[in-house]
Amino acid sequence: MRTSELVLRLSTVPPFPKPDARLEQVATPAEAAAELLFAADRLQPLDGRSVVDLGCGTGRLAIGAALLGADPVRAVEIDPAAAEVARTAARAAGVTIEIEVRDVAGYDRSADVVVTNPPFGAQRRHADRPFWDAAFALARRSVHGFALADSRTFIARRAVERGAHIIETQPVAWDLARTFPHHTRNRVSLPVDRWVIEARREP
Repeated sequence: MRTSELVLRLSTVPPFPKPDARLEQVATPAEAAAELLFAADRLQPLDGRSVVDLGCGTGRLAIGAALLGADPVRAVEIDPAAAEVARTAARAAGVTIEIEVRDVAGYDRSADVVVTNPPFGAQRRHADRPFWDAAFALARRSVHGFALADSRTFIARRAVERGAHIIETQPVAWDLARTFPHHTRNRVSLPVDRWVIEARREP
């Protein structure tokens, strides 16, 4: 599948029906989602590999992984309404995703590859940390995620503590449209990084 085709298909995944500012529910840009998934595929082909999406929202990363051949694809999402949108979008895309409605804390089903677009911590400081901690704990091969640029030190430190190897940290285009009442501008560009991290291999 070409990047342009994946972007087009991910663009059809609906946004959050009623975005919750406390959960920082903003849609992952389709272009950024496709970039992350193809970066994961280049590191180790997703076809036939297990993937878990931590905080899947309406499902763009999980659905994209399944479209690239990942199997099984599991996802965790705390918001039941968002999870239902993701299930419907997965059926429309012709892929199968198993979604658990729960917090990521304590989730213990490992996978070859972990993908995540966690909250960035704009509303609640360190809101992203449980997602990254879970990602490092669950990934057997690699972790791929988005984070604000000012989280670089934290993520790098966590990677070192877990014996993981950072392959790439790449700035991505991330334009956030006005979503919540407290947003004062129609659109703002965020300093977001895409991470490619090889997990520690167990002996």
